[in-house]
Amino acid sequence: MNQPALKSFYFEKVVPALKEKRGYKNPHQVPAIEKIVLNSGVSASLDKNAVTDTAKDIGLIVGQKPVITKARVSIANFKLREGMPVGVKVTLRGDRMYEFLHRLLAVALPSIRDFRGVPTKLDGRGNYNLGITDHTIFPEISIENVKRTVGMDITIVTTADTDEEGRELLSLFGMPFRRQEAATTAVAS
Repeated sequence: MNQPALKSFYFEKVVPALKEKRGYKNPHQVPAIEKIVLNSGVSASLDKNAVTDTAKDIGLIVGQKPVITKARVSIANFKLREGMPVGVKVTLRGDRMYEFLHRLLAVALPSIRDFRGVPTKLDGRGNYNLGITDHTIFPEISIENVKRTVGMDITIVTTADTDEEGRELLSLFGMPFRRQEAATTAVAS
């Protein structure tokens, strides 16, 4: 089986660029993407098939069977009982992770109407969280078969120690970060 294009790109372009810029001596010091986690919550008030439909759609997008998450506690105001299915999650590692990231960066994000980039804020430990409100931006989902739009959280977990390292790693991968910070400081001065 061939190595994913983005994985080859990481070893051939990203690692040497980060070693040169950051002065890493050992290639194991260079930050890498460890895993990508997709999580989607489904309202308990929806019909019984909502969770299975969401699991099927996310399974099509990532090529791996997702896990159905269940409520840990009962909340009477939300008509939620302990053990009820409330969402879907999947963790991607290895080749599937690189293939999903490539589709996200090259196909899904550019297909969003009026797309101006993703926020530049990381979580303080070099990991990146991205929220998507409509799963039909992925080419695997046929719009004709969609019963309801599904939003999801995408977490990219890196081995970077700081936000600057994580942002630089993701920028070299081609993450389309917004340029608004420079524009707003120029307007303010």
